[in-house]
Amino acid sequence: MLASIPSPSSNVIELGPISLRAYGLMIALGVIAAVLVSQKRWVARGGDPDDITTVAMWAVPAGLIGSRIYHVFTDWRFDEGWAEPFKIWEGGLGIPGGMAAGILTAVWLIRRNGWDQRNLLDAMVPSLPLAQAIGRLGNWFNQELFGGPSDLPWAVEIDDRPAAAAGYPNVETFHPTFLYESLYNLALFGFLVWVDRTGKIRRGGLVSVYVVGYAAARIWLETVRIDTATEIGGIRVNIWMSMIVIAIAGGWLLVRGRRPDDLPVDLGNAGYSDVGASIEEVEVAAPEDGVS
Repeated sequence: MLASIPSPSSNVIELGPISLRAYGLMIALGVIAAVLVSQKRWVARGGDPDDITTVAMWAVPAGLIGSRIYHVFTDWRFDEGWAEPFKIWEGGLGIPGGMAAGILTAVWLIRRNGWDQRNLLDAMVPSLPLAQAIGRLGNWFNQELFGGPSDLPWAVEIDDRPAAAAGYPNVETFHPTFLYESLYNLALFGFLVWVDRTGKIRRGGLVSVYVVGYAAARIWLETVRIDTATEIGGIRVNIWMSMIVIAIAGGWLLVRGRRPDDLPVDLGNAGYSDVGASIEEVEVAAPEDGVS
């Protein structure tokens, strides 16, 4: 049993003469992991791994921009100065904005290149919570996005300055909400892979499962976090956004998400087996079933 989880003494990682911001490094490692997993899954579906690289080159910057825009419009304080919105290395990325911008950019690029949109999305989607799980560790280095005071064995130690800024000057340990989210995202990654293997969701519909899964957890996490956030009607904006996307994505899953019973399951082990149906075989076995 742990007495508590210590926080890093610095948010900078020194590699000889090179100094790396841990927050940015964790995001970069998350992107790399997501690309590698997506490539493996896409190749198993008969795709070209370079397609994933091309999508990432567009979707990742779009996701970062979308994340920052979402944060600026929902949580940025206008008295912080005009340069603050550009200091991404100090934190402040809104996952909902990044999720929307990245996915929309990926869809646009896939359609532009005439690739198999539904199968390509299904290949990539499980890697999204994997990237988030790794990227969230950057908040640990920055000592931010922690929850309320806690004396649990896994509580995280927070320095005096960030603790005082959060309104708890005499408290040393807090709920590590960033760790909760990271672990949940790892579980969500495994769940999405499993759902994909079952073949019960229409091709291209895995993104809706991801959205519902992440948004549901975010509602709970927002009630534990104590960082300052914009509220509407006394409820944090991220909770409102989570409820909205759950209603939309969940509604699609209920109405159109399930694969019709008369269609065969043809991608049961796609992404984790050397034996996978090619795109051509899939199209013969299962006619176009659509995705919204």
